[in-house]
Amino acid sequence: MPTCTPTPHHHHHHKQPPMVAHESVETPSQKPVVGGIGLGSTVKIDFCSSCSYRGNAVTMKKMLEMQFPGIDVVLANYPPSLPKRVVAKLVPVFQIGVMGIVLGGEQIFPILGLMTPPPWYYSLRANKFGTIASTWLLGNALQSFLQSSGAFEVYCNDELIFSKLREGRFPGEIELKDLVGRRLANSGISDMSS
Repeated sequence: MPTCTPTPHHHHHHKQPPMVAHESVETPSQKPVVGGIGLGSTVKIDFCSSCSYRGNAVTMKKMLEMQFPGIDVVLANYPPSLPKRVVAKLVPVFQIGVMGIVLGGEQIFPILGLMTPPPWYYSLRANKFGTIASTWLLGNALQSFLQSSGAFEVYCNDELIFSKLREGRFPGEIELKDLVGRRLANSGISDMSS
C-alpha cells in the first residue's frame, strides 16, 4: 500500500507543469514587443562626476533599461569648460607657492632679486599656520568649484532631450521616460508611442 500511494501523487505532479508551460508561453510573446522599443537606440547621460551626480545617473540608467529593454544607456563625465580646467590646474601651483613663500621667504626673495621681502610677506609670516590653512582650504574649495560643470545632459540617439545646464534642475524619472519614449516614437525606430 505505501508503494501505491506515492505513484498517484507523482503522477499528478506531471500534469501541472504543462499548465505552467502555457503560462510562460505568454511572457515571451509580450517580451519581443517590449524589447523592440529600445533596441538599436542609445541614450547618453553626460553628468558632472565631481558634483556627485553619479548616483542620479545610475538610477536613471537602470530605470531606462527597465522601461526600454534593449536600449543602450551610456554614462560619461561632462567636463567643465577649458578655461575652468586650466585655472583649476593652476590652483595647486598657487597653493604650494604661497606655502613655500611663507615657510622660506627669507631664502626665496633674494633669489628673485629682492633683498628686502615686501611688507605683505611679514603679515603672512606673522600668522604662518592661519595663512597656510586658509590657502589650503580656500584653494581646495576653488579647485572643486572650477572642476565642476553642474551638468546632467541627456541625449537620445545623439539628440539633446534634457539639459540641467539649461533647465537648472534634474529631470524626474517619469519626465525622462516620457522624453525618451517620445524621441524613440518620433525617430521611427519604434512604432509604439508610450
